[in-house]
Amino acid sequence: MTYVVTENCINCKHADCVEVCPAEAFHEGANFLVIHPEKCIDCEICVSACPVDAIFFEANVPPEQKEFVAINAQYAHLWPVIVEKKPAMPDAEYWHGRPGRRQQLDPNPASAKESYAC
Repeated sequence: MTYVVTENCINCKHADCVEVCPAEAFHEGANFLVIHPEKCIDCEICVSACPVDAIFFEANVPPEQKEFVAINAQYAHLWPVIVEKKPAMPDAEYWHGRPGRRQQLDPNPASAKESYAC
């Protein structure tokens, strides 16, 4: 089993979780982070580090968020690893707690010029 980043991270990308991950399991997209299921060592440190409660143990992902298990696995193989904390996205506070963000997920990897993170 692994930990999974869910919808609350979309358009926020607070990177507190990245900073504490001892396995370098986080990968960065344009507006979302994912956890590589094969790199995650199930240490749980990232859960308490996430300021928007977006990370769950795979077995505990809320039913309406189950698609994020596959999303994490898919994009972890496509997006670059992120190991250092970056500032949250500029409108992260606006998006905090807003439901229905799935359609906002940008499938592109993080841009080299981008200065944000989760």
